Amino acid sequence: MQEIPYDRDAAVAYARRWALGQNPVYYDFDKIGGDCTNFVSQCIYAGAQTMNYMSVFGWYYRSANDRTASWTGVEYLYKFLVNNRGVGPYARVVSQSEAEPGDIVQLGTENGDFYHTPIITAVTPTILVAAHSDDALDRPLSSYDYEIARFLHIEGVRRR
Repeated sequence: MQEIPYDRDAAVAYARRWALGQNPVYYDFDKIGGDCTNFVSQCIYAGAQTMNYMSVFGWYYRSANDRTASWTGVEYLYKFLVNNRGVGPYARVVSQSEAEPGDIVQLGTENGDFYHTPIITAVTPTILVAAHSDDALDRPLSSYDYEIARFLHIEGVRRR
């Protein structure tokens, strides 16, 4: 398997292009649970250019009805990224101070229920994010109301 770098600039450029709009290639999940993780998966794909087509444990989108739970589900995306040993992007949990543009942050409650996934667009040193479901571009992370956050640093991409 070939290891390639994750293109953070491409992920952030995609986030900036589509944060306040909807790419017509992808279904808008806002009316059926939220679009945040779908949007972030699109951003990650822009930087990875590789999907993992394993039916249950992979990460891919062909259509609204032909996708993995990890493409659109907060917890499923987390599990895919931190456990992926195959094709596609992979990540590790890092501290806020280690987060970089192109990484993602997941917001949750004190009991560990994570419910929102934005992508980091800048660290200035304030962390700025882009998101869907409550569309935002360069919104300060500190302006969100959350109890805990986990930061996922995309380490790279594997291809066959």
